[in-house]
Amino acid sequence: MLIRYRLDRQQYLVPSQEEISSESLAAALWLDLVNPDDEERDIIESLHSQPLPDTEDVEEIEASARSYQDEVGLHVHSLFLHKTEERHRNTSVAFTLTDSQLITLREREIPAFRLMRMRARRLKGLAEDPVSILLGLFEIKIDDLADTLEEVYTQLEETSNLVLEDNDADIEDALDELARQEDTNGKVRLCLMDTQRALSFLLRRGKLSAVHAETARELLRDIDSLLPHNSFVFDKINFLMDAAQGFINIKQSQIIKIFSIAAVVFLPPTVIASIYGMNFNTMPELGWQFGYPFALGLMVLSGVAPYVFFKIKGWL
Repeated sequence: MLIRYRLDRQQYLVPSQEEISSESLAAALWLDLVNPDDEERDIIESLHSQPLPDTEDVEEIEASARSYQDEVGLHVHSLFLHKTEERHRNTSVAFTLTDSQLITLREREIPAFRLMRMRARRLKGLAEDPVSILLGLFEIKIDDLADTLEEVYTQLEETSNLVLEDNDADIEDALDELARQEDTNGKVRLCLMDTQRALSFLLRRGKLSAVHAETARELLRDIDSLLPHNSFVFDKINFLMDAAQGFINIKQSQIIKIFSIAAVVFLPPTVIASIYGMNFNTMPELGWQFGYPFALGLMVLSGVAPYVFFKIKGWL
């Protein structure tokens, strides 16, 4: 899908209703491609005489492949966090920034882009040039990452109560929840660091105006303020994971202790029963009238004595 945006007379960013042509494409302020087909890719490639990046190129993690400059303009590949099937995922978006146009390429719809379109239609002058659109998308992304961090922290508080205070809680379920929170927090950190790198590249190579440069620096300061909070959440997740695993080990040790005590308690009666179960002709108690109750009493006593001893020692 190819969507073209232009500024109307009131300086609002609106979708272009003109037929697709070289003139209308060149006049668009923002060309947004969402999972484009071959025909749409050919149209954009013919406009700039340069092929659009493939999915493998967009997902490349090497710094030189994610931010570079050529004769067309600046190319930046940046991660955007979004939620799919109740789980957070990162999707790379390819940005091409020229003097008069911003081209975005992505495989799926991302909420940050939808929010940017809605704001640009309602706030006059928000998207007055390609750089302001790009910085606006990064600003929305950072705000969304901050909200996601707050969400993770809130869920982490609930999981903390589950692990540390609820004696009847299922620790394995708590570990699953902690693993999910750790995964989300890791994706947030990856997005923050990726955005930090992209903004630094724009400041170095983008020839930004004073206003845009200050906006980029403010966004970098926002990222700097979020990274320590992200690290704190990581530390808390690791602490709760260690605590949960410790509680599981304690429960397992208690079970093993019960089996060990049971083995010790039943071992002496078993020895006594084995002795009197031997088939020898000459056994002193074999013809004794009280031999059977004596053996039973001896087995009970030999089983009770270790149990009482463990109780006195406080091992039970």
